[in-house]
Amino acid sequence: MPARSRRSADAIAPHTIQTGENLAIMQRLPDGCCDLIYLDPPFFTNQPRRAPAGRHAARKQNRKPPASDARETGYDDRWPDGLRGYLAFMQPRLEQCRRLLPEHGTLYLHADWRTVHHLRLMLDDLFGAKNFLNEIIWHYRTGGVATRWFGRKHDTILVYAKHRGRHRFHALRGGAYRTDGLNHDETGRPYKNTRRGRLYFHHEGPMLTDVWDMPFLSTVSRERVNWPTQKPLALLERIVRASSNPGDCVADFFCGSGTTLVAARRLGRRFIGCDLEARAIAIARRRLRAVEMATPLPLPTGTIAAPALRPDRPRRPPLSGPRSG
Repeated sequence: MPARSRRSADAIAPHTIQTGENLAIMQRLPDGCCDLIYLDPPFFTNQPRRAPAGRHAARKQNRKPPASDARETGYDDRWPDGLRGYLAFMQPRLEQCRRLLPEHGTLYLHADWRTVHHLRLMLDDLFGAKNFLNEIIWHYRTGGVATRWFGRKHDTILVYAKHRGRHRFHALRGGAYRTDGLNHDETGRPYKNTRRGRLYFHHEGPMLTDVWDMPFLSTVSRERVNWPTQKPLALLERIVRASSNPGDCVADFFCGSGTTLVAARRLGRRFIGCDLEARAIAIARRRLRAVEMATPLPLPTGTIAAPALRPDRPRRPPLSGPRSG
């Protein structure tokens, strides 16, 4: 079937979330249906990733845990075949990402020091180096202290366009100005004197660069929902605002606790999300219901029936018990 006739995000249920093997789900989607894709895959840590049991985390925050958070949650990030196996897992999924993006589409791939250099070479090959847009450094201050090397205090987000120059991008402002030597008027707005008079600084801050200073979620954050790799909502809202328009389709095929989907819904975008772990999807659905309670808009629902395929990666049981759904 020609790509153009297979396109369209409009043919997909506006808000879709499902438990399942993401490659099988991606293969069933039509070409060009996702205006923006954010991926937060396993980081090749070679260890199980666990979140504290919901009741323990809730006690820290002095709140009652939801029933679905009563057990330890997480996933297995161990790779018997090492880096070769990890990259073999990522390759077909990144190939599908390129197919699913329209001409104006953008991919954000979240990684860290373990694999980002390998993944960038893979994306250069799949998308073309000319379509590379940014290497975003997400800088945070939480974590342990290193004594044998410099402390690792950032993640990297690689940004590629399907076709550079046609991609959607909205410049954003954020952060704070350095106010050394600046004056402030009676309302507190910073300015400096010039020959032509006062030069005021934009109240929303300077234009964002590719270094994002943003706190990591602490273990006692009220935003925490008992998922080990949960990202701040502010991080995903920034990405969604920058690279999509209202009504666009935002996809996250490693959606975990659903932060990308929540950001998309809050900002008036459609979404597609999936995860292998049924408990992650249960958490995501609960968060989306909370968004609907705060924003009383109709929420169409839909599912994508993935075929029963043999997965290309050996299945291992989730930390929370036998997989269901």
